[in-house]
Amino acid sequence: MIKNFFRTAWRNLIKSPSHSFINIAGLSVGMAVAMLIGLWIWSELSFDKNFDNYNRIVQVMQTETHNGQINTAKGNVIPLAMELREKYPNNFKYVVLSSWSMNSLVAAGEKKISTQGNYMEPDAPDMLSLKMIAGSRNSFKSPSSVLLSRSTAKALFGDNDPLGKLIKIDGEINEKVAGVYEDFPQSSSFKEVSFIAPFFDLASWVKGNENNWYNNSFQVFAELSERADINKVSEKIRTIKIGKIDAQTAKLENPQMVLFPMYRWHLYSEFKNGVNTGGAIQYVWMFAVIGAFVLLLACINFMNLSTARSEKRAKEVGIRKAVGSLRSQLIGQFFSESILTAVVAFIVALQLTILALPFFNSVSGKQIAPPWGNINFWLIGISFSITTGLLAGLYPALYLSSFQPVKVLKGSFKAGNAAATPRKILVVTQFTVSVVLIISTIIVFKQVQFAKSRPTGYNKQGLITMVMRTYNYHNNLLNIRNDLLKQDAITEMSESSTPITENDHFSNGFSWEGMDAKQSAKFNMVGVTPEYGKTVGFEFVEGRDFSRQFATDSSAIIINEAAAKYIGFKKPVGRTIKHYDKNYTIIGVIKDVVMESPYEPVKPTIVNLDSTIGGIMNIRLNPGMQTATALAKVAAVCKKYSPEEPFDYSFADEEYAHKFADEERVGKLSVVFAALAIFISCLGIFGMASFMAEQRVKEIGVRKVLGASVYDLWQLQSKEFVIMVIISLLIATPVAYYFMRNWLQNYQYRTNLSWWIFVAAGFGLLLITILTVSYQTIKAAIANPVKSLRSE
Repeated sequence: MIKNFFRTAWRNLIKSPSHSFINIAGLSVGMAVAMLIGLWIWSELSFDKNFDNYNRIVQVMQTETHNGQINTAKGNVIPLAMELREKYPNNFKYVVLSSWSMNSLVAAGEKKISTQGNYMEPDAPDMLSLKMIAGSRNSFKSPSSVLLSRSTAKALFGDNDPLGKLIKIDGEINEKVAGVYEDFPQSSSFKEVSFIAPFFDLASWVKGNENNWYNNSFQVFAELSERADINKVSEKIRTIKIGKIDAQTAKLENPQMVLFPMYRWHLYSEFKNGVNTGGAIQYVWMFAVIGAFVLLLACINFMNLSTARSEKRAKEVGIRKAVGSLRSQLIGQFFSESILTAVVAFIVALQLTILALPFFNSVSGKQIAPPWGNINFWLIGISFSITTGLLAGLYPALYLSSFQPVKVLKGSFKAGNAAATPRKILVVTQFTVSVVLIISTIIVFKQVQFAKSRPTGYNKQGLITMVMRTYNYHNNLLNIRNDLLKQDAITEMSESSTPITENDHFSNGFSWEGMDAKQSAKFNMVGVTPEYGKTVGFEFVEGRDFSRQFATDSSAIIINEAAAKYIGFKKPVGRTIKHYDKNYTIIGVIKDVVMESPYEPVKPTIVNLDSTIGGIMNIRLNPGMQTATALAKVAAVCKKYSPEEPFDYSFADEEYAHKFADEERVGKLSVVFAALAIFISCLGIFGMASFMAEQRVKEIGVRKVLGASVYDLWQLQSKEFVIMVIISLLIATPVAYYFMRNWLQNYQYRTNLSWWIFVAAGFGLLLITILTVSYQTIKAAIANPVKSLRSE
């Protein structure tokens, strides 16, 4: 019987090719979207699961109270690791100190590469369950040993055996290659780590901080013991730092340790006022809902088109019942048709997914590949297609199998409003989902553009930054500057402790006249050379810039507007601020510079002169010279003073643009999914319009004979769809407003929900609907009425 069901289903499928095409096209697109989103969600949810002890790895973070806010940071102190190992040996299997090296120059002989790595303690390979290709994890415990990723070993040594070979990091740290490990996967928090070097070989940073409970420049990772409860252990160590620092600082800052588990690093990375509030998980839920709704739209098409053809299938049902078919058998027949359609659509969807994956990966920033060899993938896929077929065929099967054979065979059966009303509800649902997606997409892009148009407080154009990996550039800064100025390649250059597009350096210990004794002040700090303000293009509100002509500028500072507001001086220029035991005079106030998130308020920042920086070299290219020519001259001069260092640079405007990557990615994906949702809806509307025109063909013929114009007939048939669009707008507008208003609450610097967005979305959908319906309605209106009335 089942074989007969599917044979009959196949015949019905090829009997109505246009109907079948619309159903298969809609379902295949909907299933392809659901598959792409499913693969993306799986990639997000499986982040960091490559580690054997994924559930037990934690990062020890800390909260401190500054400027009236509780801040949560990854930075921690070196002695904390020893304290945890000695006092809580039963709770921690491993405790590992870490310091990231974001831009390192790694050299093996004449071969040099710029890469990222991590300085870690000897237990790191075991904690991170490194998959060793050469050497062993234990070999990292030998002094001055380094582990390289496979790709880094290949880049430095080619096909030669790297074990035992010497490398130099940043021109000063000599290490011996003790092992090679498999590269971390892209779905890993350590994916950028291309080498792991001994933590205490980082002498310039570590020396003098072994017992310093105030320098939070490092990170602490740990693996909990098998029986340890993360909440209980976190509570045990919560106040461990308070007894190690002075009472005044402890009272004002109230530092508290928090164990942050690896399984929350990627999707729950945001903290607000000391509370873990979420993160990228919001996008996982958002796209899961979008995928489900897009698939639902395709299922609605199937339901609508199947029930719209009810009068054509009515006699078939009546005859089958008259010759003894049970309703359950008819339901089985209709389900077999929907399942067969879904299976065919699934096969087409697989092809669409393969074709779309390269584009999808480029937009989503992923490297997703279908797991063809995974049996679970195929089981889920087959179950998915059958479930989709059952969902799409449920209402048509129950509806069509309920026809009474007596009414059908007497010719008195008419579908009427009982069938039309559910179809209208489903169409309104389609329109509602489409409008919500359109509105959401517009708001996402409006938020991105709003943040992009925010004044940055400096001039991004023509500004490049270079990481100084050795002290060659620092020691020859003035010589490099003079050479480039003579060649007119630049207008100015300087050094700074951080790039203009980021700042994770901060300090406390500040005080000033009139400061609240209960207040704990923390300021972002930027150490610079005197030419920095002119190089980046500071915009001064009052006061002046640093100058080499004033020896007193060594004890001068420049503050931003946020700092001026926080300190509370009415006229800050000339006033004094104390930093621990040293007094600094404010010589200038600049407009707020957006160095961190463009969606958040600018933090209070202090800029001071520092002659020992050696961090970032900032260069303002001459706008009167072609960029390529200017860069070539800069490269030549840099090579002259530091021949072993590669000429690596980045444009400030490009680095700033990267800050919008996540939101732009969400916006682009939303555009794609909204467009596909509209496409599926249009397929359904097109099919519905064709069937409605077919059902009313004689009515249209009579009206035309009686003098109705083409416009009158077009209006008659389009009115019903226009009304459904208007109803959907009334439903979608408050729904979209509610969800997008909540989404915008994640950003302190955010756009407003303008009324024109909702009007534009509604007008756009109305226009698309009218254009889609018009083809069928005008085709029916201009048809010769003789053909439709000849049988009367």
